[in-house]
Amino acid sequence: MTSTQLQPAPEHAPAPEVSTAVASVPGVAVNDTPAPVDPHEKSLLHYLGLAVSGAILLLVVALALLLIVVPKVTGSTPLTVLTSSMEPDLPPGTLIIVRPVTPDEIRIGDVVTYQIRSGQPGVITHRVTAISSSSAGGRTFTFKGDNNSVADADQVLPVQIQGRLWYSVPWVGWVNNAVNGQNRSWIVPIIAGLLFAYMGYMFASGAVSALRKRRRARAAEAARNAPTPEPAAPGSPSR
Repeated sequence: MTSTQLQPAPEHAPAPEVSTAVASVPGVAVNDTPAPVDPHEKSLLHYLGLAVSGAILLLVVALALLLIVVPKVTGSTPLTVLTSSMEPDLPPGTLIIVRPVTPDEIRIGDVVTYQIRSGQPGVITHRVTAISSSSAGGRTFTFKGDNNSVADADQVLPVQIQGRLWYSVPWVGWVNNAVNGQNRSWIVPIIAGLLFAYMGYMFASGAVSALRKRRRARAAEAARNAPTPEPAAPGSPSR
């Protein structure tokens, strides 16, 4: 009897693994790690907030100069227009700065503030429409509001003159009313303190941000300049 030996069929050999080699150049570091996201990078919203804050800061500083510093240095008086008699140039809520003036310097067309009754606090700011001189050398002034149809009823004496309009700022008069009198004694120091605190924060934040950027730049430069060790040649003894 003839026996037939059957040999098992050869199994399929596994496919050889394909490796991808990255050639390294001596002295050049290869970094395939994705760059981390810097948590300190500022967003557009952050810079927009800084711009808005800076604009508000400038506005507050300008108001402080207009309401407090300039009048105090020049001896002027800040007043608020309360009626519409001087519209359209000086509508209600306008801040006017009245600078001292001698009666001899007043001319027709000037906007002047005068006391309603000499020695009393009530005042009116209107335009001079006529100047009369008496034979004794005295002068009287006729005033009229730009938005009024008739002149003021009473002639104004030189002793009633308080000052001439220097400059005006629309809408700021309401702010002047809020910080006048007893309110000014505590509002102004608080505003000044907040301004100094904000300025200190901005300087400190900018200094810290600049320091972090310099450190990151130095670290990146050191990583780029760090030499990469050359691979050992095949068969060379290892230490």
